[in-house]
Amino acid sequence: MNHLAHLFLSEPTDGGYLGALMGDYVKGRLDGRFPKALRRGLLLHRKIDRFAETNRHFLRSKRRFHPALRHGRGILVDVAYDHLLAYHWSDFLPVPLETFAASIYRLLERYHELLPPTLQQAAPRMVAADWLVACRKKETIARILQRLEKRLEQRIPLSIGLNQIEGCHRQLASDCRLFLNDAKAFVSRQINLLD
Repeated sequence: MNHLAHLFLSEPTDGGYLGALMGDYVKGRLDGRFPKALRRGLLLHRKIDRFAETNRHFLRSKRRFHPALRHGRGILVDVAYDHLLAYHWSDFLPVPLETFAASIYRLLERYHELLPPTLQQAAPRMVAADWLVACRKKETIARILQRLEKRLEQRIPLSIGLNQIEGCHRQLASDCRLFLNDAKAFVSRQINLLD
């Protein structure tokens, strides 16, 4: 789950932020059930996911993890990038992460009825545990990886990923910065094409 990276890359509007958060929960066609601004945010979320799948920095990060983790390597990169973005937040934006996170939590409460049921259930836990800020901590990353490991149909030992994240922290941080720079440029081009 890479909520923070998607929020960082989204359009800085209510619809952009909500689409960034809802993107992993909304499947299928984006029809008239969503307001236009939210539909834009959801479309951008999907475009960013596709962009990441072919980005050379993201792919290099995936190769840093053991091949036995198979498709779990992409999950580990998502989690690692959120951790690294939170850890180095002040290098990217002047607003403190705590302030940014609080504004996102208020959005979740304000637009609760628009959220998919699974996100409606997760949102109170996200706010109470301050997920966006807490992902700075190694203990939080360990818990996230354990939860994700249990949810996967195929048994992939994601929980060993924390040691691997720590083992190549500097390299992953460099990859993450380069990826985010590429992704920001991609997003600025894509925003004009959305609708």
